[in-house]
Amino acid sequence: MNRQQPQDKARATARKARMVAIVIAATMLLWMGAQALGGRLGWPTRLVFLFDLAALAAFFWALVVSYQIWRDRRES
Repeated sequence: MNRQQPQDKARATARKARMVAIVIAATMLLWMGAQALGGRLGWPTRLVFLFDLAALAAFFWALVVSYQIWRDRRES
């Protein structure tokens, strides 16, 4: 069985953490932009709710990956 080197594992963890940070920041900006744009353009509530659900899905993904990072760091 191939064992990852500690340095490779640290790089992979750092890459995951950066991805989580980017997803959280981008999701927040896109969600706020969609809310503002939807209010100005009078989008139907159903369409704006779709953006809410997409943001929730992205935040849930970020939560799951953050838990994986925490668990990996705790094990090492």
